[in-house]
Amino acid sequence: MTKQLFSKAALHQEAALLKRYQQFLPSLELKRQHLLAETYKAAARVKQTESQIEAVRGLIRTQLPMLADHRIDLDGLVSLGEVSIGDENIVGVHIPVLIGADILASPYSYFAKPHWVDTAVTVMKEMIELRLMLKINQRRLEILQAAVKKVTQRVNFFDKILIPRAKKNINSIKIFLSDSERAAVVRAKLTKQKRRDKTPHVYR
Repeated sequence: MTKQLFSKAALHQEAALLKRYQQFLPSLELKRQHLLAETYKAAARVKQTESQIEAVRGLIRTQLPMLADHRIDLDGLVSLGEVSIGDENIVGVHIPVLIGADILASPYSYFAKPHWVDTAVTVMKEMIELRLMLKINQRRLEILQAAVKKVTQRVNFFDKILIPRAKKNINSIKIFLSDSERAAVVRAKLTKQKRRDKTPHVYR
């Protein structure tokens, strides 16, 4: 730990540090607020996507119960092809964004499959897309939550440690310098008094 210096130079240095901390803190807090807002949006998207997935599951249960018939082979009928994921920069935090995805349906004979397979293919494609969106939205949320935690720690470090420490150091240095100046004045007066006492008096 660096030893605290009590000088005018140290006072100027601490004052400069305090000014820098106080100037930086508002922008850091603004970043935290922005990330918090984006975190709430990301959490809402996750919840919305989960609701959409549950809605599709409900549709399958009510309109496509025949999917439970394992005698109808649907394996490989729908598959996920190339996925394009971009990068979104939110106040310096990089999060993934889905640009597009190829969801492929394998060709099949309309005579070899029941008529409801067309609807099943549409629903399966929608489910694959929703699951992909959910995965990306969950990742966005995780990154934003981690970023909020990190920025909050920095805000607290500036607000609760660095700024109070600089103020305390400035106060301590000012008190030290003030005491030193008073002590110097007292010493000067004592020295002057001693010189007077030693000076022989001339009587006429």
